[in-house]
Amino acid sequence: MTVSYSLEVANVRFYGFSRLLFRWKGSIYRLLYKEFLVFCGVYLFFSLFYRFLLTPKQQDLFERVALYCDRFTNTNFIPVLFVLGFYVTLAFGRWWGQYTSFPLPDNLMMAVSGSVHGPDEAGRLLRRTLMRYANLSSVLILRSISTRVRKRFPTLEHIVEAGFMTTHELKKFESLHSDFNKYWMPLTWFSNLASRAREEGRVRDDIALRLLMDELNNYRAKCSLLFHYDWISIPLVYTQVVTIAVYSFFAFCVIGRQFLNPEKGYSGHQMDMYVPVFTLLQFFFYTGWLKVTPH
Repeated sequence: MTVSYSLEVANVRFYGFSRLLFRWKGSIYRLLYKEFLVFCGVYLFFSLFYRFLLTPKQQDLFERVALYCDRFTNTNFIPVLFVLGFYVTLAFGRWWGQYTSFPLPDNLMMAVSGSVHGPDEAGRLLRRTLMRYANLSSVLILRSISTRVRKRFPTLEHIVEAGFMTTHELKKFESLHSDFNKYWMPLTWFSNLASRAREEGRVRDDIALRLLMDELNNYRAKCSLLFHYDWISIPLVYTQVVTIAVYSFFAFCVIGRQFLNPEKGYSGHQMDMYVPVFTLLQFFFYTGWLKVTPH
């Protein structure tokens, strides 16, 4: 879930960025610390195993394996950046598309308020019923894709109790059998009720009715997009490929990035720093990029 931090950077201060960088709630540290500790633990195990438990002959064999693994991790044998960049771009575009497809009722509400006339109680009830149908449609689609909305409305009876649907409308809704989400039914009721309002003169001309139906179709299109986003996921192959690529890359790094005995003169191993700072940063960036990808 996205955590807002705008208020903390609203005013520019000397220490403002530091406060933002070390936030825990919604941070990459909270999301990644378990995998990071596992990686550090496995790396430490192999480091101690190489330094204190192996014989000189076994150390020579371990060093050849380490150099072999390091060669392939440094030559892009596993195309982590390409695969991960493609996946993140795809997933982020999908996430932003879902956000922009959220069916906000404001435009439809303004069209109902300006097109459906009548200061009497019947006119007021007509406008409220039209918007209740629109909100009912969004509740039906959101409870099928959101865990929180599903917990708020676990059954259709809870939707009736909340006032989005009457008991009579519930019977009509259940009378139609469909294997798919029937979020479109309340919008059909909206359309029929708007046509009846036009016949009764509460919608004064066809232009106003057309405006009303155009806004209704836009609202329905956004509900439909949310339904299809939930129905059609990112292909499992993409997720498997990028996950295997990232984790296999760092599995080889556990051995390939070990600090070898500098006395043996291996290229790139002139110093024994014990802690692989840049490999840890690389793990933090790559795995963090994978973990924060919105699925």
